[in-house]
Amino acid sequence: DNQRVYINKSQHFEGVPPEVWNFYIGGYQVCQKWLKDRKGRTLTFDDLCHYQKIIVALKETIQLMGEIDTLIPTWPME
Repeated sequence: DNQRVYINKSQHFEGVPPEVWNFYIGGYQVCQKWLKDRKGRTLTFDDLCHYQKIIVALKETIQLMGEIDTLIPTWPME
């Protein structure tokens, strides 16, 4: 399923749209980098909650960016 992000052979996060997974900030793919930085570590419950919050924040950011693009269609100003 393209809405799943696997963290090992049997565990995954559900509901991660491709646009969220592929979202970059400062040259980094946010969702992937967060997981890579924790590779080889057992994720705690707090880690899992934090990752889910990152996913929600990115979804909302993408939505807001779309709304801004609709309101200001000629941005950047020419």
